Amino acid sequence: MELVRKVSGMQGISDRLMKEGKKIGFVPTMGYLHEGHLSLVRKAKELCDSVVVSIFVNPTQFVPGEDYERYPRDEERDRVLLDAAGVDFLFIPEVMEVYPSGYQTYAEVTEVSKGLCGNFRPGHFRGVATVVAKLFNMVKPHLAVFGEKDFQQLLVIKRMVEDLNFDIEIIPGVTVREEDGIAMSSRNAYLSPEDRKKAAVLYRSLMKGKESFESGERHASILCRTVKDSLESVSGISFQYVEIRDAGTLEKIEVVNRPTVIALASIVGGVRLIDNIIIGREKPF
Repeated sequence: MELVRKVSGMQGISDRLMKEGKKIGFVPTMGYLHEGHLSLVRKAKELCDSVVVSIFVNPTQFVPGEDYERYPRDEERDRVLLDAAGVDFLFIPEVMEVYPSGYQTYAEVTEVSKGLCGNFRPGHFRGVATVVAKLFNMVKPHLAVFGEKDFQQLLVIKRMVEDLNFDIEIIPGVTVREEDGIAMSSRNAYLSPEDRKKAAVLYRSLMKGKESFESGERHASILCRTVKDSLESVSGISFQYVEIRDAGTLEKIEVVNRPTVIALASIVGGVRLIDNIIIGREKPF
């Protein structure tokens, strides 16, 4: 595995790979990797000749008061995991490489960024869209893999790619979970053992909504109420939202008659956790 830190170096490698006829797969991350990230790497390896993984904790997607400075980082551990996973190139640019002095250009996906996490993290998705657009121009991939755990982010990226005519295929990766159902996330490291046990209610609650749907319930308000009631059964859990949206557009719906996402954001022991589950579809995207 080759380590690359300069934008010009990464672009040169990608140009060479393309001249060789290699198909480039890309997995952007913020590091502190877990099995969820590695599952995305494996998917990219299945579909491509060369795989690039980036590690960049992007300052522009953190809103004031969030955890940019303390976000978990362990470059050496990540390098070992990615080397063992068969990654070809690891791209770790410095902040000044990505946002040099005088930088003033941003990408914004207006409608898909509204609601859900967009209500609670103003400017977050502008930062996500901007850094992903820049990374696409640095890595020049043929396809990129993003996890469904961050479902709104996935749709923001898909919308941006379509609207700005990026010649890149976006491949979703299914959410990878711990044995108790908790969606794998780098921020899980913040949870105390007691809060870690409480956090298992998030997936249980989503499953309650899915079970209700599979039993015939189609009204979004009732399905949401089922999920909320389950969340409220555990003390010390608060939620920012529980919503049901169209899985393709994130538009609000009243009746579930097509692929639909049940999405939630919860606060557990001061840690913000998001999760979702897709209902009404026959197989993953």
